[in-house]
Amino acid sequence: MFTGIVEKTGKVVDIIQDKTNVHFGIAVDFINELKIDQSMSHDGCCLTVVKTDMEKGIYYVTAMQETLLKTNLKSWQIGYEVNLERSMKMDGRFDGHIVQGHVDQTATCTKVVDENGSWRYYFDYKTDDNNITVPKGSICVNGVSLTVVDSLPGQFSVAIIPYTQKVTNFHNFKVGTIVNIEFDIFGKYVSRLLEQYMQQQQ
Repeated sequence: MFTGIVEKTGKVVDIIQDKTNVHFGIAVDFINELKIDQSMSHDGCCLTVVKTDMEKGIYYVTAMQETLLKTNLKSWQIGYEVNLERSMKMDGRFDGHIVQGHVDQTATCTKVVDENGSWRYYFDYKTDDNNITVPKGSICVNGVSLTVVDSLPGQFSVAIIPYTQKVTNFHNFKVGTIVNIEFDIFGKYVSRLLEQYMQQQQ
């Protein structure tokens, strides 16, 4: 489980195709703190550390076909900057919102607006009955816990402060950028329950 508060960014330095799987080698400056079997959020996608190379400062994770189909990992290339968060400590403060690391789908950035001190990012996504946003609700974009500003069917926007713009890969976003989206878990449960209720009333 994660909170959506990105710790640092890493850089993809190695990509190995292995049948339908892809192994990603990621360079980080806290390699000595990682261990095999550790869960980490990569652009909001929970992946397991399967190998570490302390000398090179690289660790490896494996993405299987299902993950590649549902996330933006299939478009990662050497040099890609990825948002990283290690799993939540139970004795720490809960600064974001409950993030499972289970990406629901991808979304496309449609507009970036410089608001003279902050930035507004707009996204479109394929609508699904159980994937919804609400104004002032929570949304996880590339592993970043954010508050929804505008909310329309299949569309939403978020506002980014300078700190978030600097320490995450949001500064690389432009029109057409594909991002990973995890919708608020409580919203998904409520939506599904309402859907089942409406079906029973028919």
